Amino acid sequence: MESEIDRFIRFLAVEKGLSLNYQLSVRRSLEAFAEWLKNEHGVENPEKVDLSHLTTYLSERRLGDRLAASSLRIQLIALKIFFRHLAARGKVSADVADQIDSPRLEKYLPETLNEPTVKKLLESIDDTLPLSRRDRAMLELMYASGLRVSEVTGSRLENLFLEDGAIRVTGKGNKTRIVPVGSAAREAIGLYLEGERPSLVSRFSGSEIFLSRHGKKLTTTRVWQIVKERARLAGIESNVYPHLLRHSFATHLLGNGADLRVIQELLGHADIATTQIYTHVDQKHLRDVHRRFHPRG
Repeated sequence: MESEIDRFIRFLAVEKGLSLNYQLSVRRSLEAFAEWLKNEHGVENPEKVDLSHLTTYLSERRLGDRLAASSLRIQLIALKIFFRHLAARGKVSADVADQIDSPRLEKYLPETLNEPTVKKLLESIDDTLPLSRRDRAMLELMYASGLRVSEVTGSRLENLFLEDGAIRVTGKGNKTRIVPVGSAAREAIGLYLEGERPSLVSRFSGSEIFLSRHGKKLTTTRVWQIVKERARLAGIESNVYPHLLRHSFATHLLGNGADLRVIQELLGHADIATTQIYTHVDQKHLRDVHRRFHPRG
């Protein structure tokens, strides 16, 4: 199992070009199963794995470890793609995982901030204080373009086109997309690039747009801290974090009439089903449309 897992992870990295985080997640899932299989059944050869091994393992993870359906689904997907790959290469005679259905996921509605709260957050940042222009530009970009925190920290000067109002980012699965940057974000970024970033540049600096006070690339953890601190200073009591701005970006676009397919492209979702979650939080827009257009609304 161990050598086949190593070979499969190399396949995901080299031939599929999947992210390091995804590779690590799959490896953890497969190695946990391999360890259980060896300890509980003395099985180390993938050819000897049968359906009962898989169902017993998943059942123990669900009941014994109280694994949530979403986490269990991650485990199962890793096993499914692993055994499908083994079957395709002739390493096992049959794909034993193919017969297992994925657990039904509970649907959780994403948290969002309403438009006045986002405005309060952004406009509360005092541009005259140290690092305030950087923080304002960064938060404006998150909300204007719906970027993931990793896309923000990885954004580079050569991929920023302020005059055209666009930025090229690399998201999950190493996929690149071009996202519009709104006028407020363009203005904030311009002020930061002209009036603050030059003073942050040091011999350690790369071409990342957003730099730390030491001139280094910001970490995702530091961005989380900055967002939370800015929310606290703005007097916002709810839990504010970077992905909340991404959720708010999508929800506000949908609420103001944007097409779901367009939002899918902007967010970089591979599957429209991932984007459809935002339709559940847009009840106000639906009521407004009904009231406006229905003859007895």
